[in-house]
Amino acid sequence: MPIVSAAYRVFRSSPLFAEKRATLAMAFTTSDAPAAPGLKITTPALPPPSPPSSPPSPLLMDFLTADEIAKTKEESRAASNKGRNNQREKAGEADDSKKTHKTKKQTKNKKQMNKGQECGADEVRITPVAAIWPPPYYFEDNLRRVRPYHWTYNTYCKERWRGKTLMEVFVSEFRDRPAEYYRMTMEKGDIFINGKSVGPDHVIQNGDLVSHTMHRHEPPVTAEPIGIIHEDNDMIVINKPSGVPVHPAGRYKFNSVLEIMMAERGPLFRPYPCNRLDRLTSGIMFVAKSVQAADKLGNQIKARTVRKEYVARVVGEFPEGDVVCDQPILSISPKLGLNRVRANGKSARTAFKRLAYYPPTATAAAADDVHDSSGSEKEKDSGDKGHNDNGNSDEDVKGRPWATKRGYSIVRCLPVTGRTHQIRVHLQYLGHPIQNDPIYANQRVWGVDLGHHDADGTLTSDEDVITRLSRMGKEEAAEAVVYYDDMIERYEKQCAEKMTGETCSVCDTPLYSDPGMHELSLWLHSLRYEDADGAWAYESELPRWALPPEGMAGPTRVGGMEELVQAVKGMEDVEAQAVEGVQQEEEVQAAQ
Repeated sequence: MPIVSAAYRVFRSSPLFAEKRATLAMAFTTSDAPAAPGLKITTPALPPPSPPSSPPSPLLMDFLTADEIAKTKEESRAASNKGRNNQREKAGEADDSKKTHKTKKQTKNKKQMNKGQECGADEVRITPVAAIWPPPYYFEDNLRRVRPYHWTYNTYCKERWRGKTLMEVFVSEFRDRPAEYYRMTMEKGDIFINGKSVGPDHVIQNGDLVSHTMHRHEPPVTAEPIGIIHEDNDMIVINKPSGVPVHPAGRYKFNSVLEIMMAERGPLFRPYPCNRLDRLTSGIMFVAKSVQAADKLGNQIKARTVRKEYVARVVGEFPEGDVVCDQPILSISPKLGLNRVRANGKSARTAFKRLAYYPPTATAAAADDVHDSSGSEKEKDSGDKGHNDNGNSDEDVKGRPWATKRGYSIVRCLPVTGRTHQIRVHLQYLGHPIQNDPIYANQRVWGVDLGHHDADGTLTSDEDVITRLSRMGKEEAAEAVVYYDDMIERYEKQCAEKMTGETCSVCDTPLYSDPGMHELSLWLHSLRYEDADGAWAYESELPRWALPPEGMAGPTRVGGMEELVQAVKGMEDVEAQAVEGVQQEEEVQAAQ
């Protein structure tokens, strides 16, 4: 967290701050700006965002004028002098001398911490509080983009860092950049210890504050707006777009749900997410307006008194009727976020029910609509010699058994438990992975069987899966979607996010191309949330990829959850009867 100067603390307690706060709030609460895809706010009282190549403002609040800054500094100096005079009156000259020296040193460090990029080579450059407002968004090619900006990360020395050199810590702890980058950054003076520029051989000690100023390049996300399903005084129920992370994390900060909502509603708005969706997953999310409202719903979710339903588009013809998967799930690589079915994993249960199945003729049209903007289409003649009934050559089927699963299904999913990637892992285990899943439908990671009924890892070991996924670099487009025959060529035409070979002129960071379609979307959607006692229920519309393809008939809405709930209850009753039967048999044997 950036260190706040004494000047800012004085400013916070002054009438000037209250006046500015009220003015800023009025600018956002009285806005009549249109809704998405642009921002919902107008900020006539605020300056425009800085150009990407300019350093962040050294001011603590961008809406201060030069006169106000000078006045605040004068008040700060007066307050500091008054404090020192009081200290001299209460303490002896000897103690007073030590305290004065310490106070000067602390004040100097704090001033250095808040001077921003105006600082010299020996002074830290830390992004000031609220220096980047409004966020530097712009829209292009149906994507929400963020202009590159400077940002400072601050962290105190961890126990495992003590006694290590600065270079050792950065290379081992922050592996998203090569060692050469960190060495160059240290030589440029963008990494500091306690406000002082140090070299790569500096040894970190307990209590050290490590600061790293970076020129950030955020990946673009979809320009699709965040839909509002319901809003009251305590809660906002939103329809989250696919491809947008919920929280700032990794390479994403402003291009996250929470930051976008704050940009639309003003800097005084504080969102509190109550449930979590993966970056690629779309659908219903609850965002509370207070900690109390977030805790209330969070406790309901933990107590499992809230039901949730998802809808997924999966490979092949999913079985009709009720399907309940209760295979345990194990995290085989927390670092990669990789999970799979394992007997020694945590208990997990998901109920599935097929909503619709669309055969290959419909698949081709849907694939062109979603993936191939050129509209080209290549049909295969299933009557050709050497092809089976599905239009695949016998040789293809031998090498790719998943190629026999033609068409796709829309499946309703009711997760009874809440394990990470639970729906995706269970669908993979059942042999019907989500059609464009970049991990669990990836033949390069899981092999030709895609983990189908591989609970013991005999087909593909955990080590092999982890190694393959780790090796999938950005320099080549991953075969993230393992389609059947006539969709492979379409997928290969897609452009995945990868290195362009160019570097930023400001920071020498390698630049990426725009993400591919499969990196902005996963065909898994949070469709409905409801209270188990019927107190409330919220539902979103079906996403476009779940609707019937053109020229085909199919459902456009989903019924209630009762069918799925009854399927789970029926399985639980069967299990209870089985347990009771075993107990009775044991009692009979014991009596004999």
